[in-house]
Amino acid sequence: MKNEKFFSITLLLMAVFALGGCSQAQQSSVNVSAKVMTVQSNIAMSNEADNPTVNDSIQTIKLTFSEPLDSKTTSGAVKLYKMDSGGNSEEEPCIVRIDPAKPAIMNINNKKVDKFTEGEAYKIVVSSKVKSTAGSALNKDFTGYFAANYTQNLAGIAVLNETRSQVVVISDIHLGVNDSFAETTKNRQALVDFLGQIKNSPNVKELVIGGDLLDGWFLPMDYKLPDLQSTFYNSVAANNKPVISAFNAIIREGKIKVTYVPGNHDLLLTKADVNSIFPGINQARDNVQGLGTYITGAKSEIAIEHGHRCNFFCAPDPISNRNITKNDTSILPPGYFFTRMATSSVIEGHPASNNTLPDVTANKNDKSQYQSFLYFKTWQGLIAGLPVKEKLTDKAIKTNIDGYTQDYSLSDLIPQQTTDGTLDMTLYKGIQDTWGERQKLNGVKVKISAEDAIIKATDAGFTDIQAKNQYFDLDAAKRIVIFGHTHVARILPFSNLKGQKTIYANAGTWIDDAQGYPTMTFLVITPPKSGSAVQLVNLYKYSADKTITQWEQAQAITN
Repeated sequence: MKNEKFFSITLLLMAVFALGGCSQAQQSSVNVSAKVMTVQSNIAMSNEADNPTVNDSIQTIKLTFSEPLDSKTTSGAVKLYKMDSGGNSEEEPCIVRIDPAKPAIMNINNKKVDKFTEGEAYKIVVSSKVKSTAGSALNKDFTGYFAANYTQNLAGIAVLNETRSQVVVISDIHLGVNDSFAETTKNRQALVDFLGQIKNSPNVKELVIGGDLLDGWFLPMDYKLPDLQSTFYNSVAANNKPVISAFNAIIREGKIKVTYVPGNHDLLLTKADVNSIFPGINQARDNVQGLGTYITGAKSEIAIEHGHRCNFFCAPDPISNRNITKNDTSILPPGYFFTRMATSSVIEGHPASNNTLPDVTANKNDKSQYQSFLYFKTWQGLIAGLPVKEKLTDKAIKTNIDGYTQDYSLSDLIPQQTTDGTLDMTLYKGIQDTWGERQKLNGVKVKISAEDAIIKATDAGFTDIQAKNQYFDLDAAKRIVIFGHTHVARILPFSNLKGQKTIYANAGTWIDDAQGYPTMTFLVITPPKSGSAVQLVNLYKYSADKTITQWEQAQAITN
């Protein structure tokens, strides 16, 4: 009988990590001292021109001062500016009113007393010449930067009064070959509905699939794959025909460019496989099978990849086990076998198990041996957290994939302590020693030590910070980086090597159960309108009733 509580193996391997980011809003007050007023704003503002805080549906800016204002000092003391694409400030007429019933409150509107124009960045300045009835003043001009976000409608995306420009990113859909163990079944119809809304939106220019689309990893240990890889992926497509058809309808219409980026769960999915299932789709691939980065944006400022490139257990492994597979193109990393075990654990209902790994001794004087010990500890935790009925020595893992033809046991994957005290293993022998070479082959620019890569692979924040380490700190042209992989949807502001604001976002996932994190999430990147300064990144959550919710506060950068 199908276990109703399926979950993401990625999230089983991810610990919650609170990453300290940049402040999203200016503290709208000044220090209190004798005869000095403070002021608070009803909307969030930043004190940085290139980091306007994004607000939804702004009509009135309400500034609350710490003392009642002397209205004679407010005339001409407030200036409102719109920021243009060249970084210049153009003054906008504004209306300033002091509430007679609450004289400490200043209301500021545009000339039409209407909503501030969506997709625009603004600056507001209140002169320190403004005084209270008691003679107190601000200790300096109050200056705040903010942007007006787009309003979403039931089509899912903001209605724009110009040509198609928005980029939508979804990731980690995990379509499975068999609904008895697939991770995405309940959310499948919602995905079809969502793709229909994307197809009908007049604003979407690109739809990017950030990896883990067709799942070749979430399979029980006793699942034996067919002789032809294409047969397997065709079976996945057939099992999810409504979703495949919805994607293909967008591709065939030709109004929206659809791009696929490889993930780790579809690591072996070839360009030919994708073209066969999604005729006419664009593919962003590196020279290494299973990796790819899609560069887009008017200034090539956006980079989108799955996020597994720097993961010790999930990045392609073009080195290990080739003496076993006799295949010079084998690339499956150990995470593939972790996931097979995890799937069996789910199907079996996490049975009571006697599979307890014995403690081994860590040789901290030998770097390689200590890293092997850390690798062992990872397996020890997984065996305890994902119990299976099969014994460690049972040849329970069927393969017929990527050059692997034998059946393997879990003990073939786990380091064993030999009689002389050293740790050794059958599969992935010496993987800790080849990590540096593997990173080079996989195009990792800023190298990560094997120790850090093993210990921090289960940390979602470690994946997130690679956006800064591998992109923002190296290339000032890249202002927005998007990953998937962790299933933890979020938006984080960073800065680049020039000190400019940058945005990292994770697109999240569409699996049925994301273990406490939102599912059915997607990102929308809206470039600056003609003459505007602001580019917006929004994170939304889709619901089965076809409604859309803003999940985190949007982030913006300016030109």
